[in-house]
Amino acid sequence: MHLLKICNFSEALSLNDVGCGYGALLEYLSKRHVGARIDYLGLDLSPAMIRQARALWRNRARTQFVAGHVSPRIADYSVASGIFHVKLGSANDQWEYFIERTLSDMRSTSRHGFSVNFIEARFRADPPLESELYRSVAEPWMRFCKERLEGSVDVLTDYGLREFTLLVRL
Repeated sequence: MHLLKICNFSEALSLNDVGCGYGALLEYLSKRHVGARIDYLGLDLSPAMIRQARALWRNRARTQFVAGHVSPRIADYSVASGIFHVKLGSANDQWEYFIERTLSDMRSTSRHGFSVNFIEARFRADPPLESELYRSVAEPWMRFCKERLEGSVDVLTDYGLREFTLLVRL
């Protein structure tokens, strides 16, 4: 998973997973980063998802879940997968304001860096989904993260998905 390239798994770390759903990232971490010492906090807007995540991962040490959109703690790293893809009928300017706020929140709750992904603008969806999806090019979000959030930004592309990933180091 490209989002995790922001993390240094060679030492203990804390990780905020924004838009965690039922905690699927934990399964990936358990398989790909065996033995990594991770203090994990998953947050999601859906209380139902948080309830499901708590039930699924209740026996995992150093793992918590909270309902909300801004982390209640500062972690070493924060990641968000897919939370900017579906704009639910919002106008682009409203959705981009939401993205700016979310990136700013991730910056303020991360010590070393954060990562997010976006659907690439060059790909179109089927007509019924077209107005529901947000697509972008990397440049405006790279610039926002560099200039407004004072981060060093790497962009990952061409990894088999119709998206790009921003790795923002602080």
